[in-house]
Parts: sequence; C-alpha cells; structure tokens
Amino acid sequence: MASRPITTLFLDIGGVLLTNGWDRRARRRAVEKFGLDEDEEEMSERHHLTFDTYEEGKLTLDEYLTRVVFYRERPFSREAFKAFMFEQSQPYPEMIDLIRNLKRRHRLKIAAVSNEGRDLTTHRIRMFGLGSFIDLFIVSCFVHYRKPDADIYRIALDLAQATPSEVVYIEDRSLFVEVARGWGIRGISHRDCESTRAALEQWGLSLEK
Repeated sequence: MASRPITTLFLDIGGVLLTNGWDRRARRRAVEKFGLDEDEEEMSERHHLTFDTYEEGKLTLDEYLTRVVFYRERPFSREAFKAFMFEQSQPYPEMIDLIRNLKRRHRLKIAAVSNEGRDLTTHRIRMFGLGSFIDLFIVSCFVHYRKPDADIYRIALDLAQATPSEVVYIEDRSLFVEVARGWGIRGISHRDCESTRAALEQWGLSLEK
C-alpha cells in the first residue's frame, strides 16, 4: 500500500472507459462501409501525416476530413461519414462502474488524460455522461500537447493540484505509463477490468467495506 493515500486517479478514455475513438480498426470499417478500398493506402498515409495535428486541436474535424477523405469528390456526404465515426465509440460499462464507485467510496478526484480530437472528445463526453464522474479533462485537443509528451502530465498535476505520490494512472499503453512514471506517478497498464481492480486494491483503493 502507498505511504500516502491516493487522492486522484488519472485515466485514459479510449481503451479504458470507452473503445478507441478513431483507430486502425475503425478506419478499416470505414473503408469497407464507404467502398474506399482503392484509396485506402493514400488515405492511410494522409491520416498519419495529419492526425497528430488534429489531436493537438490545431485542425477541426472538417479540416481533417478534407485532407484525409474529401480531397476528392465522394458519393457520400461528409455528414454521413462523421456520423459513422461517432458510431464507433462504445462504452466499457464495467470500467465506468468501477471508476464511479471508487470515486464515491474514496472521494477521489478523477482526471482524464487523453489524446483525442475536439469533436470526438465532446461527443464522447456527452454521449456516455463522462462529465458526471470525471472532474478534469486534460485532452490533447484542449491543452495542445499529446501523450507521450511529458508536459501533458505536468499540466494534469497542476490542474488536479495533486502531487505525484497521490496519483494512480490507468492507461492501456505501457509507454505512456512509463513516461508518467518519470514524474513519479504510479501507473497501471490496463488490460481488463478485473486486473485493474486488483492492482488498485494494492494501493488501498478497494470497494470492500
């Protein structure tokens, strides 16, 4: 158990609370749905050249789509494509319930530390009620830094007004856990709800009375 009580949880959104917003698998489904097989290679290159800028909040979703999908005339509308993008987000109810219950039981402060574009972020916050239990959203599109840039963790600590020893970070990408560890933040490489629950219990964050 930690020498000081944990007061704050940092957690990723995609891969922890929800599915990823716009990952390789979602893009592949878009290629299949909209018949974009002939353009898939070029679109993939355009995505990788553009997506970091979108996630840093320096492009709107429409600007991203103009560069990646609508750089040529398409037989489908921009609105239909955006609707498909939003539909890819699905919740992990067990994880959402776990975080809600831990917050209530231990009076924790919850901060999302996430890489995501603005339009997807706002949609996901509203669609899944994330604002009802997450206190702070340190998202790349809001703060203009992306993980693994260490500055995003500095901002998260400042906004949460927490010391590293008071924080546990739940993240599905081990590299990001390692970077946060450089700030003295203990982390859990999330695989599933049960293993994360067990890891949290080691730091005194149990739901048992």
